[in-house]
Amino acid sequence: MDCVNLERIMGSINNFVISVDIDGKVNYCNQQVEKFLGLPADKIVGRNVKAFFPTTGLLEVVRDGEPHIGRRIVINDGHYLTNRTPIIVDGKVVGAVAIFQDVTEIQNIIDELTTKNEKIVELKETLTSILELSSDGIVAVDRDYIITMANEAYAGFFNKKVDEIVGKHVKLVYGRDPIFPQAMETGESEYGYVTSLNGHEIIASRAPIRKNGQIIGALGTVVFKNISDLYRLNEKVKNLRSQLNFYRDELVRVKRARYTFDHIIGEHQDFAALKRIARRVAHTQSTILIRGESGTGKELFAQAMYIESRRSGGPFIRVNCAAVPETLLESELFGYKEGAFTGAKKGGQMGKFELAHKGVIFLDEIGDMSLNMQAKVLRVLQEKEIERLGDSRPRQVDVRVIAATNRNLEEMIARGEFREDLYYRINVVTLTIPPLREREGDLDLLISHFIEKFNRQFGISVDGVDETSRRLLSNHRWPGNIRELENVVERAFNLLEGNIIKKEHLPLYLQNAKKQGKIQPGGLPRLIGEIEKETILETLERCGGNKLQTAESLGISRAGLYKKLKRHNIK
Repeated sequence: MDCVNLERIMGSINNFVISVDIDGKVNYCNQQVEKFLGLPADKIVGRNVKAFFPTTGLLEVVRDGEPHIGRRIVINDGHYLTNRTPIIVDGKVVGAVAIFQDVTEIQNIIDELTTKNEKIVELKETLTSILELSSDGIVAVDRDYIITMANEAYAGFFNKKVDEIVGKHVKLVYGRDPIFPQAMETGESEYGYVTSLNGHEIIASRAPIRKNGQIIGALGTVVFKNISDLYRLNEKVKNLRSQLNFYRDELVRVKRARYTFDHIIGEHQDFAALKRIARRVAHTQSTILIRGESGTGKELFAQAMYIESRRSGGPFIRVNCAAVPETLLESELFGYKEGAFTGAKKGGQMGKFELAHKGVIFLDEIGDMSLNMQAKVLRVLQEKEIERLGDSRPRQVDVRVIAATNRNLEEMIARGEFREDLYYRINVVTLTIPPLREREGDLDLLISHFIEKFNRQFGISVDGVDETSRRLLSNHRWPGNIRELENVVERAFNLLEGNIIKKEHLPLYLQNAKKQGKIQPGGLPRLIGEIEKETILETLERCGGNKLQTAESLGISRAGLYKKLKRHNIK
Protein backbone atom coordinates (compact mmCIF):
# COMPACT_ATOMS: atom_id res chain seq x y z
CA MET A 1 0.00 0.00 0.00
CA ASP A 2 1.51 3.36 -1.00
CA CYS A 3 1.79 6.37 1.34
CA VAL A 4 -0.97 8.31 -0.44
CA ASN A 5 -3.56 5.59 0.12
CA LEU A 6 -2.40 5.12 3.71
CA GLU A 7 -2.77 8.89 4.33
CA ARG A 8 -6.30 8.79 2.89
CA ILE A 9 -7.24 5.87 5.11
CA MET A 10 -5.85 7.55 8.24
CA GLY A 11 -7.61 10.81 7.37
CA SER A 12 -11.00 9.13 6.82
CA ILE A 13 -11.26 7.31 10.14
CA ASN A 14 -13.08 9.04 13.01
CA ASN A 15 -10.44 8.20 15.61
CA PHE A 16 -7.65 10.63 16.54
CA VAL A 17 -4.21 9.32 15.56
CA ILE A 18 -1.02 11.03 16.70
CA SER A 19 2.56 9.83 16.95
CA VAL A 20 5.72 11.21 18.55
CA ASP A 21 9.43 10.62 18.21
CA ILE A 22 11.85 9.63 20.97
CA ASP A 23 11.97 13.26 22.21
CA GLY A 24 8.21 13.59 22.47
CA LYS A 25 7.88 15.77 19.36
CA VAL A 26 4.83 15.17 17.14
CA ASN A 27 5.85 13.60 13.81
CA TYR A 28 2.37 12.67 12.55
CA CYS A 29 -1.28 13.55 13.19
CA ASN A 30 -4.35 12.79 11.13
CA GLN A 31 -7.13 15.18 10.08
CA GLN A 32 -9.25 14.42 13.16
CA VAL A 33 -6.45 15.74 15.41
CA GLU A 34 -6.19 18.87 13.24
CA LYS A 35 -9.96 19.49 13.59
CA PHE A 36 -9.90 18.86 17.34
CA LEU A 37 -7.03 21.32 17.95
CA GLY A 38 -8.22 23.82 15.33
CA LEU A 39 -4.71 23.90 13.83
CA PRO A 40 -3.20 22.67 10.54
CA ALA A 41 -0.71 19.84 10.66
CA ASP A 42 2.28 22.09 10.00
CA LYS A 43 1.48 23.98 13.22
CA ILE A 44 1.40 20.71 15.20
CA VAL A 45 4.15 18.54 13.74
CA GLY A 46 7.56 19.31 15.22
CA ARG A 47 6.23 20.64 18.55
CA ASN A 48 6.24 18.75 21.85
CA VAL A 49 3.03 16.77 22.35
CA LYS A 50 2.68 18.27 25.86
CA ALA A 51 1.84 21.62 24.23
CA PHE A 52 -1.43 20.12 22.98
CA PHE A 53 -2.13 17.23 25.38
CA PRO A 54 -0.57 18.16 28.77
CA THR A 55 -1.73 14.94 30.47
CA THR A 56 -0.78 12.51 27.72
CA GLY A 57 0.98 9.30 28.66
CA LEU A 58 2.83 9.00 25.34
CA LEU A 59 6.09 10.12 26.92
CA GLU A 60 5.80 7.33 29.53
CA VAL A 61 5.33 4.79 26.71
CA VAL A 62 8.46 6.12 24.97
CA ARG A 63 10.39 5.97 28.25
CA ASP A 64 9.23 2.53 29.44
CA GLY A 65 8.55 0.84 26.11
CA GLU A 66 5.34 -0.59 27.56
CA PRO A 67 1.93 -0.05 25.85
CA HIS A 68 -1.05 1.57 27.57
CA ILE A 69 -4.18 -0.26 26.43
CA GLY A 70 -7.75 0.81 27.09
CA ARG A 71 -6.91 3.90 29.13
CA ARG A 72 -9.75 6.37 29.81
CA ILE A 73 -9.03 10.10 29.66
CA VAL A 74 -11.07 13.28 29.75
CA ILE A 75 -10.17 16.16 27.38
CA ASN A 76 -12.26 19.37 27.18
CA ASP A 77 -15.20 17.64 28.93
CA GLY A 78 -15.05 14.81 26.38
CA HIS A 79 -14.48 11.16 27.34
CA TYR A 80 -11.99 9.17 25.25
CA LEU A 81 -10.67 5.61 25.20
CA THR A 82 -7.03 5.51 24.13
CA ASN A 83 -4.42 2.92 23.24
CA ARG A 84 -0.78 4.06 23.37
CA THR A 85 1.82 1.78 21.79
CA PRO A 86 5.61 2.10 21.47
CA ILE A 87 7.09 2.20 17.97
CA ILE A 88 9.98 -0.28 17.88
CA VAL A 89 12.55 -0.46 15.10
CA ASP A 90 15.39 -2.99 15.24
CA GLY A 91 14.56 -3.71 18.84
CA LYS A 92 14.76 -0.08 19.94
CA VAL A 93 11.93 2.28 20.92
CA VAL A 94 11.98 5.18 18.43
CA GLY A 95 8.66 6.75 19.34
CA ALA A 96 5.04 6.05 20.24
CA VAL A 97 1.60 6.27 18.65
CA ALA A 98 -1.77 6.96 20.30
CA ILE A 99 -5.28 6.32 19.00
CA PHE A 100 -8.20 8.10 20.69
CA GLN A 101 -11.80 6.89 20.43
CA ASP A 102 -14.49 9.40 21.45
CA VAL A 103 -16.79 7.56 23.87
CA THR A 104 -18.49 10.62 25.36
CA GLU A 105 -22.01 9.56 24.37
CA ILE A 106 -21.44 5.99 25.56
CA GLN A 107 -20.08 7.28 28.87
CA ASN A 108 -23.09 9.59 29.27
CA ILE A 109 -25.48 6.67 28.74
CA ILE A 110 -23.58 4.54 31.27
CA ASP A 111 -23.60 7.36 33.80
CA GLU A 112 -27.31 7.95 33.25
CA LEU A 113 -28.21 4.27 33.66
CA THR A 114 -26.04 4.01 36.77
CA THR A 115 -27.63 6.95 38.51
CA LYS A 116 -31.21 6.66 37.24
CA ASN A 117 -32.38 4.23 39.89
CA GLU A 118 -30.58 6.16 42.61
CA LYS A 119 -32.20 9.39 41.47
CA ILE A 120 -35.69 7.89 41.60
CA VAL A 121 -35.10 6.76 45.18
CA GLU A 122 -33.57 10.10 46.13
CA LEU A 123 -36.29 12.14 44.43
CA LYS A 124 -39.01 11.30 46.93
CA GLU A 125 -36.67 11.89 49.87
CA THR A 126 -35.53 15.20 48.39
CA LEU A 127 -39.10 16.34 47.73
CA THR A 128 -40.11 15.51 51.28
CA SER A 129 -37.08 17.38 52.65
CA ILE A 130 -37.83 20.43 50.50
CA LEU A 131 -41.41 20.53 51.71
CA GLU A 132 -40.36 20.41 55.34
CA LEU A 133 -37.58 22.97 54.91
CA SER A 134 -40.01 25.46 53.42
CA SER A 135 -41.43 28.00 55.84
CA ASP A 136 -44.41 28.39 53.50
CA GLY A 137 -47.44 26.19 53.99
CA ILE A 138 -47.87 23.82 51.01
CA VAL A 139 -50.84 21.58 50.19
CA ALA A 140 -52.03 19.68 47.09
CA VAL A 141 -55.33 17.98 46.25
CA ASP A 142 -56.43 15.67 43.42
CA ARG A 143 -59.55 15.93 41.26
CA ASP A 144 -61.58 14.33 44.05
CA TYR A 145 -60.45 17.05 46.53
CA ILE A 146 -58.43 14.51 48.49
CA ILE A 147 -55.24 15.94 50.05
CA THR A 148 -52.31 14.14 48.41
CA MET A 149 -49.43 16.17 49.83
CA ALA A 150 -48.79 18.70 52.60
CA ASN A 151 -45.97 19.86 54.83
CA GLU A 152 -45.70 20.49 58.56
CA ALA A 153 -46.01 24.27 58.10
CA TYR A 154 -49.42 23.82 56.49
CA ALA A 155 -50.69 21.12 58.87
CA GLY A 156 -49.66 23.37 61.76
CA PHE A 157 -52.42 25.85 60.89
CA PHE A 158 -54.90 23.19 62.05
CA ASN A 159 -52.77 21.97 64.96
CA LYS A 160 -52.34 18.59 63.26
CA LYS A 161 -49.55 16.41 61.88
CA VAL A 162 -49.06 15.82 58.15
CA ASP A 163 -50.17 12.17 58.29
CA GLU A 164 -53.39 13.30 60.02
CA ILE A 165 -54.54 15.34 57.01
CA VAL A 166 -53.03 13.53 53.97
CA GLY A 167 -55.61 11.22 52.41
CA LYS A 168 -58.60 13.16 53.80
CA HIS A 169 -61.12 15.26 51.90
CA VAL A 170 -60.07 18.91 52.07
CA LYS A 171 -63.48 19.96 53.49
CA LEU A 172 -62.99 17.68 56.48
CA VAL A 173 -59.78 19.52 57.31
CA TYR A 174 -61.05 23.05 56.58
CA GLY A 175 -64.56 22.60 57.89
CA ARG A 176 -65.78 24.64 54.88
CA ASP A 177 -65.03 25.16 51.18
CA PRO A 178 -61.39 26.27 50.71
CA ILE A 179 -60.49 28.69 47.91
CA PHE A 180 -57.34 27.15 46.40
CA PRO A 181 -59.03 24.06 44.78
CA GLN A 182 -60.98 26.47 42.58
CA ALA A 183 -57.83 26.60 40.39
CA MET A 184 -58.93 23.16 39.11
CA GLU A 185 -62.15 24.66 37.80
CA THR A 186 -60.78 27.93 36.36
CA GLY A 187 -57.48 26.49 35.10
CA GLU A 188 -55.80 29.76 36.08
CA SER A 189 -53.12 30.54 38.63
CA GLU A 190 -53.48 33.37 41.14
CA TYR A 191 -50.71 34.78 43.27
CA GLY A 192 -50.81 36.99 46.33
CA TYR A 193 -54.52 36.92 47.18
CA VAL A 194 -55.68 37.66 50.72
CA THR A 195 -57.81 35.08 52.55
CA SER A 196 -58.27 33.57 56.01
CA LEU A 197 -57.11 30.17 57.19
CA ASN A 198 -58.39 28.83 60.53
CA GLY A 199 -58.57 32.32 61.98
CA HIS A 200 -55.33 33.63 60.38
CA GLU A 201 -55.37 36.37 57.74
CA ILE A 202 -52.86 35.20 55.17
CA ILE A 203 -51.50 35.93 51.70
CA ALA A 204 -51.67 32.82 49.55
CA SER A 205 -51.27 31.52 45.99
CA ARG A 206 -53.03 28.79 44.04
CA ALA A 207 -52.29 27.00 40.76
CA PRO A 208 -53.71 24.06 38.79
CA ILE A 209 -51.63 20.89 38.51
CA ARG A 210 -51.47 19.59 34.94
CA LYS A 211 -50.40 16.27 33.44
CA ASN A 212 -50.37 15.66 29.69
CA GLY A 213 -52.39 18.83 29.24
CA GLN A 214 -55.14 17.72 31.66
CA ILE A 215 -55.80 19.30 35.07
CA ILE A 216 -55.41 16.59 37.70
CA GLY A 217 -55.37 18.66 40.89
CA ALA A 218 -54.54 21.97 42.55
CA LEU A 219 -51.67 23.36 44.62
CA GLY A 220 -52.05 25.90 47.39
CA THR A 221 -49.24 27.79 49.16
CA VAL A 222 -49.27 30.16 52.11
CA VAL A 223 -46.76 32.89 51.15
CA PHE A 224 -47.19 35.05 54.27
CA LYS A 225 -48.71 33.75 57.50
CA ASN A 226 -49.52 37.31 58.52
CA ILE A 227 -50.05 40.42 56.36
CA SER A 228 -47.74 42.40 58.64
CA ASP A 229 -44.92 40.11 57.42
CA LEU A 230 -45.43 41.54 53.95
CA TYR A 231 -45.03 45.11 55.18
CA ARG A 232 -41.83 44.21 57.02
CA LEU A 233 -40.48 42.46 53.93
CA ASN A 234 -41.28 45.48 51.80
CA GLU A 235 -39.21 47.71 54.12
CA LYS A 236 -36.35 45.22 54.05
CA VAL A 237 -36.41 45.15 50.24
CA LYS A 238 -36.25 48.96 50.14
CA ASN A 239 -33.21 48.94 52.43
CA LEU A 240 -31.49 46.21 50.44
CA ARG A 241 -32.15 48.03 47.17
CA SER A 242 -30.62 51.17 48.61
CA GLN A 243 -27.53 49.22 49.76
CA LEU A 244 -27.29 47.47 46.40
CA ASN A 245 -27.25 50.79 44.54
CA PHE A 246 -24.52 52.08 46.86
CA TYR A 247 -22.29 49.01 46.45
CA ARG A 248 -22.91 48.91 42.69
CA ASP A 249 -21.65 52.49 42.40
CA GLU A 250 -18.65 51.64 44.57
CA LEU A 251 -17.87 48.54 42.50
CA VAL A 252 -18.00 50.52 39.27
CA ARG A 253 -15.68 53.13 40.78
CA VAL A 254 -13.18 50.52 42.00
CA LYS A 255 -13.18 48.44 38.81
CA ARG A 256 -12.51 51.38 36.53
CA ALA A 257 -8.85 51.64 37.55
CA ARG A 258 -6.78 51.49 40.70
CA TYR A 259 -4.35 54.34 40.17
CA THR A 260 -4.57 58.10 39.77
CA PHE A 261 -1.84 60.69 39.29
CA ASP A 262 -1.67 60.99 43.09
CA HIS A 263 -0.35 57.41 43.18
CA ILE A 264 2.55 58.28 40.85
CA ILE A 265 5.40 59.29 43.17
CA GLY A 266 8.19 61.57 41.94
CA GLU A 267 9.37 65.17 42.10
CA HIS A 268 12.27 65.10 39.65
CA GLN A 269 12.00 67.98 37.17
CA ASP A 270 11.62 65.81 34.05
CA PHE A 271 9.24 63.40 35.77
CA ALA A 272 7.04 66.19 37.12
CA ALA A 273 6.89 67.75 33.64
CA LEU A 274 5.86 64.37 32.19
CA LYS A 275 2.98 64.11 34.68
CA ARG A 276 1.76 67.59 33.69
CA ILE A 277 1.77 66.63 29.99
CA ALA A 278 -0.01 63.35 30.77
CA ARG A 279 -2.76 65.22 32.64
CA ARG A 280 -3.32 67.48 29.62
CA VAL A 281 -3.46 64.74 26.98
CA ALA A 282 -5.73 62.65 29.22
CA HIS A 283 -8.60 64.98 28.28
CA THR A 284 -8.17 64.42 24.53
CA GLN A 285 -9.20 61.45 22.40
CA SER A 286 -5.81 60.91 20.75
CA THR A 287 -3.99 57.58 20.75
CA ILE A 288 -1.11 57.57 23.23
CA LEU A 289 2.17 55.65 23.16
CA ILE A 290 3.92 55.25 26.53
CA ARG A 291 7.59 54.32 26.30
CA GLY A 292 10.00 53.34 29.01
CA GLU A 293 12.00 50.49 30.49
CA SER A 294 10.31 47.61 32.32
CA GLY A 295 9.09 48.61 35.77
CA THR A 296 8.99 52.39 35.20
CA GLY A 297 5.21 52.56 35.72
CA LYS A 298 3.72 52.62 32.22
CA GLU A 299 0.46 51.05 33.33
CA LEU A 300 0.16 53.51 36.23
CA PHE A 301 0.27 56.38 33.74
CA ALA A 302 -2.30 54.62 31.52
CA GLN A 303 -4.75 54.13 34.39
CA ALA A 304 -4.20 57.66 35.72
CA MET A 305 -4.95 59.17 32.29
CA TYR A 306 -8.05 57.00 32.04
CA ILE A 307 -9.32 58.29 35.40
CA GLU A 308 -8.75 61.91 34.29
CA SER A 309 -10.39 61.39 30.88
CA ARG A 310 -13.97 61.81 29.71
CA ARG A 311 -14.08 58.02 29.28
CA SER A 312 -13.68 57.30 32.99
CA GLY A 313 -17.33 56.21 33.13
CA GLY A 314 -16.55 53.40 30.67
CA PRO A 315 -14.39 50.29 31.09
CA PHE A 316 -10.58 50.12 31.33
CA ILE A 317 -9.39 46.94 29.62
CA ARG A 318 -5.74 45.82 29.84
CA VAL A 319 -4.11 43.37 27.44
CA ASN A 320 -0.51 42.19 27.85
CA CYS A 321 0.41 41.40 24.25
CA ALA A 322 3.58 39.55 25.33
CA ALA A 323 1.80 37.28 27.83
CA VAL A 324 -0.96 35.99 25.51
CA PRO A 325 0.16 33.19 23.12
CA GLU A 326 0.11 34.23 19.46
CA THR A 327 -2.49 31.55 18.64
CA LEU A 328 -4.91 33.02 21.19
CA LEU A 329 -4.22 36.75 20.83
CA GLU A 330 -6.60 37.30 17.91
CA SER A 331 -9.58 35.73 19.70
CA GLU A 332 -8.54 37.55 22.90
CA LEU A 333 -8.59 40.96 21.18
CA PHE A 334 -11.43 40.54 18.70
CA GLY A 335 -13.54 37.70 20.11
CA TYR A 336 -14.93 34.80 18.11
CA LYS A 337 -18.13 33.51 16.58
CA GLU A 338 -19.80 30.30 17.73
CA GLY A 339 -18.18 27.35 15.97
CA ALA A 340 -15.13 29.37 14.90
CA PHE A 341 -12.87 26.63 16.24
CA THR A 342 -12.96 23.46 18.33
CA GLY A 343 -13.83 24.37 21.92
CA ALA A 344 -15.40 27.74 21.03
CA LYS A 345 -18.11 28.71 23.52
CA LYS A 346 -21.71 28.44 22.47
CA GLY A 347 -22.90 31.84 21.33
CA GLY A 348 -19.33 33.04 20.74
CA GLN A 349 -17.44 35.51 22.90
CA MET A 350 -16.70 39.22 22.89
CA GLY A 351 -13.09 40.34 22.52
CA LYS A 352 -11.24 42.96 24.52
CA PHE A 353 -11.92 45.71 21.99
CA GLU A 354 -15.69 45.16 22.29
CA LEU A 355 -15.43 45.00 26.08
CA ALA A 356 -13.63 48.36 26.00
CA HIS A 357 -16.43 50.05 24.01
CA LYS A 358 -16.90 53.65 25.20
CA GLY A 359 -13.79 53.25 27.35
CA VAL A 360 -10.03 52.69 27.07
CA ILE A 361 -8.01 49.66 25.97
CA PHE A 362 -4.39 49.49 27.19
CA LEU A 363 -2.18 47.44 24.85
CA ASP A 364 0.85 46.70 26.98
CA GLU A 365 4.05 45.41 25.32
CA ILE A 366 2.69 46.19 21.83
CA GLY A 367 6.21 45.75 20.47
CA ASP A 368 5.90 41.99 21.11
CA MET A 369 2.90 41.68 18.78
CA SER A 370 3.37 39.77 15.51
CA LEU A 371 3.20 41.57 12.15
CA ASN A 372 -0.05 39.77 11.34
CA MET A 373 -1.71 41.03 14.53
CA GLN A 374 -0.24 44.50 13.99
CA ALA A 375 -2.13 44.69 10.68
CA LYS A 376 -5.40 43.76 12.37
CA VAL A 377 -4.91 46.34 15.14
CA LEU A 378 -4.10 48.98 12.52
CA ARG A 379 -7.43 48.26 10.84
CA VAL A 380 -9.26 48.83 14.14
CA LEU A 381 -7.52 52.18 14.59
CA GLN A 382 -8.33 53.23 11.01
CA GLU A 383 -11.86 51.86 10.56
CA LYS A 384 -13.08 51.86 14.18
CA GLU A 385 -14.48 48.37 13.69
CA ILE A 386 -13.55 44.76 14.40
CA GLU A 387 -14.46 41.35 13.04
CA ARG A 388 -14.78 38.40 15.38
CA LEU A 389 -12.79 35.29 14.54
CA GLY A 390 -14.88 33.17 12.13
CA ASP A 391 -17.28 36.04 11.43
CA SER A 392 -17.44 38.36 8.42
CA ARG A 393 -19.77 40.92 9.96
CA PRO A 394 -17.96 44.09 11.07
CA ARG A 395 -18.81 45.53 14.49
CA GLN A 396 -18.34 49.19 15.33
CA VAL A 397 -16.26 49.98 18.42
CA ASP A 398 -15.60 53.30 20.13
CA VAL A 399 -12.38 52.90 22.09
CA ARG A 400 -9.37 55.01 22.93
CA VAL A 401 -6.09 53.14 22.57
CA ILE A 402 -3.18 53.61 24.95
CA ALA A 403 -0.19 51.50 23.92
CA ALA A 404 3.03 50.85 25.80
CA THR A 405 6.39 49.29 25.03
CA ASN A 406 9.90 49.00 26.41
CA ARG A 407 11.35 48.16 23.01
CA ASN A 408 13.01 50.39 20.39
CA LEU A 409 10.27 50.51 17.75
CA GLU A 410 12.42 52.51 15.33
CA GLU A 411 15.04 49.75 15.25
CA MET A 412 12.30 47.14 14.91
CA ILE A 413 10.89 49.02 11.88
CA ALA A 414 14.35 49.02 10.29
CA ARG A 415 14.57 45.26 10.83
CA GLY A 416 11.06 44.72 9.42
CA GLU A 417 9.67 43.56 12.79
CA PHE A 418 7.20 46.42 13.31
CA ARG A 419 4.87 48.06 10.83
CA GLU A 420 5.75 51.66 10.06
CA ASP A 421 2.11 52.60 9.37
CA LEU A 422 1.02 51.26 12.78
CA TYR A 423 3.94 53.11 14.41
CA TYR A 424 2.66 56.45 13.09
CA ARG A 425 -0.90 55.56 14.11
CA ILE A 426 -0.02 54.93 17.76
CA ASN A 427 2.72 57.55 17.96
CA VAL A 428 0.30 60.51 17.98
CA VAL A 429 1.27 61.49 21.53
CA THR A 430 4.38 59.89 23.05
CA LEU A 431 5.16 59.87 26.75
CA THR A 432 8.65 58.61 27.59
CA ILE A 433 9.04 57.70 31.27
CA PRO A 434 12.60 58.19 32.51
CA PRO A 435 14.26 55.25 34.29
CA LEU A 436 14.69 55.44 38.06
CA ARG A 437 18.47 55.87 37.79
CA GLU A 438 17.90 59.20 35.98
CA ARG A 439 15.44 60.57 38.57
CA GLU A 440 17.79 62.05 41.12
CA GLY A 441 16.11 62.61 44.47
CA ASP A 442 13.09 60.36 43.79
CA LEU A 443 14.68 57.22 45.23
CA ASP A 444 14.24 58.35 48.86
CA LEU A 445 10.64 59.39 48.18
CA LEU A 446 9.84 55.99 46.71
CA ILE A 447 11.56 54.09 49.52
CA SER A 448 9.49 56.03 52.08
CA HIS A 449 6.33 55.40 50.04
CA PHE A 450 6.90 51.63 49.89
CA ILE A 451 7.79 51.45 53.60
CA GLU A 452 4.46 53.15 54.42
CA LYS A 453 2.64 50.76 52.07
CA PHE A 454 4.16 47.60 53.55
CA ASN A 455 3.76 48.90 57.13
CA ARG A 456 0.01 48.87 56.48
CA GLN A 457 0.12 45.55 54.65
CA PHE A 458 2.29 43.69 57.20
CA GLY A 459 0.82 45.43 60.24
CA ILE A 460 4.24 46.47 61.58
CA SER A 461 6.12 49.74 62.00
CA VAL A 462 9.39 50.11 60.08
CA ASP A 463 11.07 53.51 60.46
CA GLY A 464 13.43 53.41 57.48
CA VAL A 465 16.80 52.09 56.26
CA ASP A 466 20.23 52.39 57.83
CA GLU A 467 23.04 54.37 56.21
CA THR A 468 24.82 51.34 54.73
CA SER A 469 21.63 50.10 53.08
CA ARG A 470 20.80 53.59 51.81
CA ARG A 471 24.25 53.85 50.22
CA LEU A 472 23.87 50.46 48.53
CA LEU A 473 20.42 51.42 47.23
CA SER A 474 21.72 54.77 45.97
CA ASN A 475 24.65 53.17 44.11
CA HIS A 476 22.45 50.55 42.41
CA ARG A 477 21.50 51.15 38.75
CA TRP A 478 17.96 49.72 39.12
CA PRO A 479 17.54 47.89 35.79
CA GLY A 480 14.11 46.78 37.01
CA ASN A 481 13.26 50.36 38.01
CA ILE A 482 10.40 51.04 40.45
CA ARG A 483 9.09 47.49 40.28
CA GLU A 484 12.50 46.17 41.31
CA LEU A 485 12.69 48.71 44.16
CA GLU A 486 9.26 47.68 45.44
CA ASN A 487 10.28 44.01 45.38
CA VAL A 488 13.50 44.79 47.27
CA VAL A 489 11.60 46.65 50.01
CA GLU A 490 8.94 43.92 50.28
CA ARG A 491 11.68 41.27 50.52
CA ALA A 492 13.28 43.20 53.37
CA PHE A 493 9.95 43.29 55.24
CA ASN A 494 9.81 39.50 55.06
CA LEU A 495 13.27 39.17 56.64
CA LEU A 496 13.70 41.93 59.22
CA GLU A 497 12.94 41.53 62.92
CA GLY A 498 13.45 45.10 64.11
CA ASN A 499 12.25 48.40 62.72
CA ILE A 500 15.22 49.33 60.49
CA ILE A 501 16.10 47.81 57.11
CA LYS A 502 19.75 46.77 57.12
CA LYS A 503 22.23 45.42 54.61
CA GLU A 504 21.50 41.78 55.49
CA HIS A 505 17.85 42.30 54.56
CA LEU A 506 18.75 43.25 50.99
CA PRO A 507 19.18 40.77 48.10
CA LEU A 508 22.63 39.23 47.67
CA TYR A 509 23.32 41.10 44.44
CA LEU A 510 22.93 44.37 46.36
CA GLN A 511 24.93 43.20 49.37
CA ASN A 512 27.84 42.14 47.15
CA ALA A 513 27.73 45.24 44.95
CA LYS A 514 30.87 47.34 44.78
CA LYS A 515 30.96 50.92 43.60
CA GLN A 516 32.64 51.03 40.21
CA GLY A 517 35.41 53.62 39.94
CA LYS A 518 35.62 53.09 36.22
CA ILE A 519 33.09 51.64 33.85
CA GLN A 520 34.41 48.41 32.36
CA PRO A 521 34.49 47.69 28.60
CA GLY A 522 30.97 47.48 27.23
CA GLY A 523 29.82 50.57 29.10
CA LEU A 524 26.45 51.08 30.73
CA PRO A 525 24.50 48.48 28.66
CA ARG A 526 26.88 45.74 29.78
CA LEU A 527 26.68 46.87 33.42
CA ILE A 528 22.88 46.90 33.30
CA GLY A 529 22.89 43.46 31.66
CA GLU A 530 25.10 42.03 34.39
CA ILE A 531 22.87 43.46 37.10
CA GLU A 532 19.79 42.10 35.32
CA LYS A 533 21.38 38.64 35.13
CA GLU A 534 22.30 38.71 38.83
CA THR A 535 18.77 39.82 39.70
CA ILE A 536 17.21 36.97 37.74
CA LEU A 537 19.56 34.36 39.22
CA GLU A 538 18.91 35.57 42.77
CA THR A 539 15.14 35.61 42.22
CA LEU A 540 15.21 32.14 40.63
CA GLU A 541 17.07 30.81 43.67
CA ARG A 542 14.63 32.49 46.06
CA CYS A 543 11.66 31.02 44.13
CA GLY A 544 13.14 27.52 44.12
CA GLY A 545 13.56 27.53 40.33
CA ASN A 546 9.83 28.16 39.70
CA LYS A 547 9.85 30.31 36.56
CA LEU A 548 6.22 31.44 36.79
CA GLN A 549 6.75 32.64 40.37
CA THR A 550 10.06 34.25 39.33
CA ALA A 551 8.37 36.16 36.50
CA GLU A 552 5.64 37.39 38.83
CA SER A 553 8.21 38.45 41.44
CA LEU A 554 10.17 40.40 38.82
CA GLY A 555 6.98 41.94 37.45
CA ILE A 556 7.42 40.62 33.91
CA SER A 557 5.53 38.10 31.79
CA ARG A 558 6.63 34.48 31.64
CA ALA A 559 7.42 34.93 27.93
CA GLY A 560 9.55 37.96 28.82
CA LEU A 561 11.43 35.93 31.44
CA TYR A 562 12.22 33.16 28.95
CA LYS A 563 13.62 35.74 26.52
CA LYS A 564 15.90 37.12 29.23
CA LEU A 565 16.98 33.61 30.27
CA LYS A 566 17.96 32.89 26.69
CA ARG A 567 19.74 36.25 26.34
CA HIS A 568 21.84 35.65 29.47
CA ASN A 569 22.33 31.92 28.72
CA ILE A 570 20.67 30.92 32.01
CA LYS A 571 19.59 27.28 31.99
